[in-house]
Amino acid sequence: MATLKTVLHSKINHKGEKIHRLALRVTVNRHRSYLYLGHNIDLKDWDKESEKVKRSHPKYNQLNRLIRKKYDQIEDVIFESESNKEMLSAKQIIERVRSNKKGKTFFELAEEHVSDLKKSGKHNRAISDNSKVNRIKEFVGQGDLDFKEIDETMLKKFKTYLMSNRELSERSVMNIFVLIRTLYNVAIKDEIVEQKFYPFGRGKIKIKYPQTIKIGLEEEEIIKIEELELDPGTSIWHTRNVFLFSFYLAGIRISDVLRMKWRDIVDNRIYYKMNKNNKVDSLKLPPKVIAILEFYKDTKRTDSDFIFPELKTVNMKDSKAVYSRIKTSTKKFNNYLGEIGGLAKINKKITSHIARHSFGNIAGDRVSPQMLQKLYRHSSLSTTIGYQGNFIHKNTDEALDAVIDFSK
Repeated sequence: MATLKTVLHSKINHKGEKIHRLALRVTVNRHRSYLYLGHNIDLKDWDKESEKVKRSHPKYNQLNRLIRKKYDQIEDVIFESESNKEMLSAKQIIERVRSNKKGKTFFELAEEHVSDLKKSGKHNRAISDNSKVNRIKEFVGQGDLDFKEIDETMLKKFKTYLMSNRELSERSVMNIFVLIRTLYNVAIKDEIVEQKFYPFGRGKIKIKYPQTIKIGLEEEEIIKIEELELDPGTSIWHTRNVFLFSFYLAGIRISDVLRMKWRDIVDNRIYYKMNKNNKVDSLKLPPKVIAILEFYKDTKRTDSDFIFPELKTVNMKDSKAVYSRIKTSTKKFNNYLGEIGGLAKINKKITSHIARHSFGNIAGDRVSPQMLQKLYRHSSLSTTIGYQGNFIHKNTDEALDAVIDFSK
C-alpha cells in the first residue's frame, strides 16, 4: 500500500550549503520516491505537523495551493492503481504524475497530435485530422472526452450521427475512426488508459473501408488530350504538360512532380523522393517526357531550379508555405483540366490525381503486379493487386458474355 506525505527534503547544494526542498514523498514497500515542487523553504517557514508552509513565508498561499494540487494528483494515481489492482512502485507513481499522462483527455491528446503534425511540416494531414477532431467535438458537445467514454456504444451512436446528421460517407466515417484508433493506441502506450478499455478489434468495433470506384481515362482519351491544339505558353497548355508528365511516369503525385528539380535528372532517369512516405525511386524518362522537358529548358536555368515553375518563389524551408502553394496550384490545374476534358469531348471528370488512375486503367493486365508495385511505389503487393483490381475487367466481361450471348 502506498503512503503519501509532504516533506522538506534536505540536500547540500553546489555551494556547500544545506537547502530544504519542498517535495511530496511516496512510499511503497519501504521504497521512497520524491516529487520536487521547485521551491526551497527555510525550516522556520515550515509546519511539519500540518505539512503546510507557514504564514511567515511571503508566498505561503500559492505554495500551499501547489502542494494541494500535486497531492491530489498523486492521490488520484494511487487510488486508481489500487482500484484496478495495478501494482505500481513509488517511482512509477511519481513518474506518472510528473509526465502528466494519467488523466490526459482525448481532446488534449488530439491537440498534441495535430500540433506535432504541423511541426513536422505535414500540414495537409494536420488540417484533415483537425477537421476530424472537430466532428467528434460536435457530437460530444460541451466538455471534454475521457478515453474510457469511447466505447462500442459511443462509437456506434457516433457513426449514426455522422451518416445521418452530417451526411458523411462510410469511407469518411472510417477515416475518423482510424484517427480515434490511432490516438487510443497512443493513450494505451502512454498509460493514459488501460488496454482492456480498447473498443476496436475482434468482437468489437471493426474498421473496414467500403469499396470505391476508381475511374481512369482510356488510351483513346489520353490521345485526345495529347492531340489538342493549345497555344504554347498558356496556362491550359502548361496544365496539360504537367498532367501528361505525371501520367507518363506511372501517375506520380502532383506534389512530387512540382518538387522535382533539374538536378534530379541523371542519364535520362529521374530520381526523386516521395513526399508521402519518403521512399526514394528512379524511373527512365520515356521520349514523351523528354519532349515535355524541352519546353521548360532555359539557358539561364541551374540544376537547383525546379522543372516546373510553381514553387520557384516559395521558401522551401517554410513547409506551410510549400503546402499552400501546392494546394493552390493543384486547384488551378484541376480547373484547367476540366476545360481540357470539355475541349477533348471526354465525358469524365479529369483531375490531377486521375493521371494515376489512368495509368492503372491502361496498364490493365498488360504489366505484372510485381512490376506495377514498383512503378506505383506501393509498400506491399497486396496493395497493388487491390488497386489494380479497379481496372482489370477483361476476364469478368468475357465471362458475362459467355453466359448471356445465346447466339454462340
